[in-house]
Amino acid sequence: MGPVGVAELLILTIVLGPVALGLVFLYGFRRRAKRFGFESARAYLRAAPRSDDERRDAADLALKGLVLCMLGLIFAPLVLAGLIPLFYGGRKLAYALMGLGLVDDADVPGA
Repeated sequence: MGPVGVAELLILTIVLGPVALGLVFLYGFRRRAKRFGFESARAYLRAAPRSDDERRDAADLALKGLVLCMLGLIFAPLVLAGLIPLFYGGRKLAYALMGLGLVDDADVPGA
């Protein structure tokens, strides 16, 4: 096996770039969850924003995803990496706009 050429490096970048970016987002979700007092990243992503800081974070997350999707017009694999923060940030923003952060369903047994 000879030295790695430009074509191989390009293929590795196209394949591993979005995977690495996705792992960075997952690590960031875990840090955000701990900062806002959630037990896991999954609980943070599923919950409606309860405070202004969480709403700002959701807007920031949605905008980062939108920027990555727009950059995906130039470099296609970024669209896949950008869909994750765009979906979760947009979902949290939609929950905040609908006022769903007022009552947490886990705290109210009949909800």
